[in-house]
Amino acid sequence: MNKIYGTVPKKPKVDIVVNEVDHNQPCLNCGDHCPGYVAHDWRNICIHCKCLREEHDIFNENFVNIRDRLGWKRDDGPEKSVSKEKTLSEGYTWVPANLSSKKIREYMDQLPNHKVPKVDSDGERYRDIQVIKQLPKQDLSDLYCRFLDGDVEKKEFMIFRELRDQVAMGIGLVKECPQDTTCYNCKGELDEGELSVVASKVGPDALWHPACFTCHKCEELLVDLVYCHHAKHLYCERHYAELIRPRCPGCDELIFSAEYTKAMEENYHKEHLACHNCDKQLVACRYIVKEEHPYCIPCYQQLFAHNCDECGKPIGPDFKDLSYKDRHWHEFCFKCCGCQKSLVDQPFASKNDKIYCSDCHDNNFAARCDGCGEPFRGGMKKFEYKGKQWHDWCFVCSECNQPIGNKSFIPRDERVICVPCYESKYAQRCSKCGDVINKGGISYKNTPWHRECFTCTNCNKQLAGEKFTSKEEHPYCGDCYGELFAKRCCRCTKPITGIGGTKFISFEERHWHSDCFNCYKCDASMVGRGFLMNGEDIVCPECGRS
Repeated sequence: MNKIYGTVPKKPKVDIVVNEVDHNQPCLNCGDHCPGYVAHDWRNICIHCKCLREEHDIFNENFVNIRDRLGWKRDDGPEKSVSKEKTLSEGYTWVPANLSSKKIREYMDQLPNHKVPKVDSDGERYRDIQVIKQLPKQDLSDLYCRFLDGDVEKKEFMIFRELRDQVAMGIGLVKECPQDTTCYNCKGELDEGELSVVASKVGPDALWHPACFTCHKCEELLVDLVYCHHAKHLYCERHYAELIRPRCPGCDELIFSAEYTKAMEENYHKEHLACHNCDKQLVACRYIVKEEHPYCIPCYQQLFAHNCDECGKPIGPDFKDLSYKDRHWHEFCFKCCGCQKSLVDQPFASKNDKIYCSDCHDNNFAARCDGCGEPFRGGMKKFEYKGKQWHDWCFVCSECNQPIGNKSFIPRDERVICVPCYESKYAQRCSKCGDVINKGGISYKNTPWHRECFTCTNCNKQLAGEKFTSKEEHPYCGDCYGELFAKRCCRCTKPITGIGGTKFISFEERHWHSDCFNCYKCDASMVGRGFLMNGEDIVCPECGRS
């Protein structure tokens, strides 16, 4: 927002200068939902949106000289003040007193960027807000106090103001650090010649970094270096005043009355403890706190009470409000729609926008066991197989009727059978060892064997995957069969086993491998040819004639 700093319009003579603009200013919380700030009769809120005054876009219309804001006369130290012309010529809305342009820039460089009070910047807006917040006009002059009741309270206000101004309040000065020291706030180093802030009410040796000169309560920069000193800490005027006098959160004024009331851990003018909606006074009345605001019982019921889902009547503050998924019931209306049993502190379930006790819900809607037909209730285990489901105790072996639970089972037709029963009644057993064959079995002549049990009858070599033959229904490996039972070749003397389709030739109790049936002289094959016997040898006709 661009401002034009012109002549302050004439107003009724007061001891402080305040040019705050708040009427019709937009709400920073509500935006377009609030048509603009209009002050409540006595509350520090807008009558439209009920947000606080300081939550609207309030600003100071004209140039603010902080001494005018405080009502301090200029003759108490002209070197501590800077003229409007000098300030604006530097490009700021406030600058520290008694500094050159170079030192002013050096000082501003030590502040957070968004808090530097440069003209037409976020820092200008920040200073505006802090002037209004830290130096509330009602704390500075009784002419802005609407609730000082009588001369006694006005006198008390003037005593408070005088003591504050004389004892606690001061304006910090910026000067070069005379020697190496530490910051009064952060305890960090301050080098000789570095710009620092001194507060005379604390003492000449107490120095601060410019960015550390903040309020102990709100931790904001002390606007225009205006501070109040109390118990070894610096405060803005607002938070210092609240250490000395209670502040009414309703009207935002300090309380100087001898009688006031305490509620919600805060102090109120007696007439300002009132319903946030209708302003009915609540002293000695029942009220309910909602979102940190008090409401009378009728307003609370109108604004916040829920209607009972069962009887349709409002659930007032005298009744418990039981809720479930955006639905609400009186405690005595929270019942099962089936058996009408109270569901308070009981398990329940919702179905088709109605609530049921667990028994009624299970009886009407729960899945049922294919074994016994009873429903599955909450917490029960459910076993499913081939589209059917059983209770834990109903999922049993069809042979022994014992629950299968999480153990393995074997399906047989439409039945399930536990492993022990299946093995004892249906499983194949090894022809050699008699044990159940549960994996890796083989079959030979329709007889089952374990792979490791199907071995050569003579040498016990495993025959699975190997060539073998049998003798009198007993299996033998090729080597053992040849050694024990096979005929032997008359030529090579090795067994003729016939395994794998080996051909052989026999003649008068004599036997040869096909490959060995050759002429003993010329070694020509005699397979399929005539041959002659020469003693024990066979020869071809040609060799025989020779």
